[in-house]
Amino acid sequence: MHNLGAIQSAAMSQPANLGVLAFGDSITNGGGELQWGVALQSWALWTARGLGLPYTGYAVDGARVADVVSAQIPAFEARAARRDARYDVGCLYIGVNDVRGLDWDPAAFAAAFTEALRHLGARCERTLTMTAPLALGLPPAGPKVADLNAIIREAAAREGALVVGLDDFGARNQVMADRVHPTAFGQIAIARRALAVLADDGLPTRTDPAAMISYRTTRWGRLRGDATFAYRDLKLRTRGLVFRVGYRLRHRGERTG
Repeated sequence: MHNLGAIQSAAMSQPANLGVLAFGDSITNGGGELQWGVALQSWALWTARGLGLPYTGYAVDGARVADVVSAQIPAFEARAARRDARYDVGCLYIGVNDVRGLDWDPAAFAAAFTEALRHLGARCERTLTMTAPLALGLPPAGPKVADLNAIIREAAAREGALVVGLDDFGARNQVMADRVHPTAFGQIAIARRALAVLADDGLPTRTDPAAMISYRTTRWGRLRGDATFAYRDLKLRTRGLVFRVGYRLRHRGERTG
C-alpha cells in the first residue's frame, strides 16, 4: 500500500495537460439556432468532447487574425490560472472575416497567422488549423479564398501544425444561408474532420460527436426549414446585389468627378 500511495502521489505531482485550447471567430465561439433540437456548439468544443478532454476557448465573434494576436492571446495570458500549463491540442480557425473584407491583405494575414500558430505551438502538444470553404460567403468571397487557404497550408507546414481541409465544406444542412456560419450539424461535421486528422497523428477519438446527439425530423419541419433557407438566401443575394451596384456607382462617380 505504501508503494501504491507513493506512485499515486508522484502521478498527481506531475503537471497534466489541460486539454483543448482554441482561438478564432464566431465559428469557433459557437452559439446560435437549434437544428432539430441540437444545440449549436463550437466545433472545437465537440472536438474536445470527442477526445474526452477539457476545453478552454477564447474565440470572439467577428474576430480577424489581428484580433487573435492583439486581444485573444493576451486575454489567455492574463486570465489563465496556470500560465505555465501545456495543452493537448491548440486550435486556430481564423480568416473568413479577413478574406471577405475589402481590405484583405494577404501579407499581413500571413504574418499574424504565423505568429498565432507559433504561440499555440509553444503551448500545445499538437496544433490544429483549418482552411476555409471555397464557396465561402454570399456574395461569394471568390478566388481570394484559395489564396487564404494557400497561406494557411504554407504556414502550417512551416510551423508543424496539422491542417483540416474544409475546401469542399458546404452541404445544405451544414452551412447557413450566408455560406459562412456552420449549422449545429455543420459544427459536428467539422469536429469529425478534426478528430480524423488528430487520429491520423496518433491522438485517438474516444467518442464520435455524432453519437452524442439525438434528434428526429418531420416532413413539415423539413419544408419549413427549406422555406426559411430560401427566404434568407434571397435576402442575402438581394442585399449583395444592392451593395455591388452602389459600390460601382460610387467609384464611377469618383473617376468622372
